[in-house]
Amino acid sequence: MIDTQVRVETPEGVELTLSPAGPVPRCLAWLLDALIRWVVYATLSPGFAFLGKTGLGLLFLALFLLEWGYPVAFEVLNGGRTPGKAALGLRVVREDGAPVAWTQSMVRSIVAVVDFLPFAYGTGLVAMFASRRFQRLGDLAAGTYVVHAEPAPVRALPPPAEGEALLEPRLPLTLEEQRAVMDFAERVPALTPARAQELADLLEPLTGARGGEGVARTLALARVLRGGAP
Repeated sequence: MIDTQVRVETPEGVELTLSPAGPVPRCLAWLLDALIRWVVYATLSPGFAFLGKTGLGLLFLALFLLEWGYPVAFEVLNGGRTPGKAALGLRVVREDGAPVAWTQSMVRSIVAVVDFLPFAYGTGLVAMFASRRFQRLGDLAAGTYVVHAEPAPVRALPPPAEGEALLEPRLPLTLEEQRAVMDFAERVPALTPARAQELADLLEPLTGARGGEGVARTLALARVLRGGAP
């Protein structure tokens, strides 16, 4: 409810924090990949034209390999990154954070036909907006999603207000509640006052306050969780 980061635990017990990529960077990555394929088509087409029917068959084979094999080969052999995704700092991973495999990548590529309908990936965009992880239908079918390759930097907490006292929680906090408080506190500088108060209101059971006072108490609580350091 505070951000779109996803935390997953690997089979080795290591917890990863991943940031799913939204429609804009994914569209830009797709356009770059499409441009690369179009350049290859433009380069190959004149040579195939001199081969008659054989050239036409080879052209269709090249179209198939580029449209279906291009994303699969790069995603599996290049750490989940096509050239377009690499340029935008994106990669495809499985829902458990593990590298994508041949099966998942091929399913993504096949279902992309449905995502493209009725045109310009209209169905895929609707699916992404309806998913917390911005998954298109191909991602949902394959159990994958696209993430930013580098984790978002952790922001320092805002400095304490003059005379602010550390706030002990009214109730024992679960691990998820502690994370929610820390995530909120780290992102306050980037939020509008109205949005900060709206999110702080969700933590009223922990702070006993709403509005601006709720924001202040949540920040004070975050400092307690960090060991009292600003």
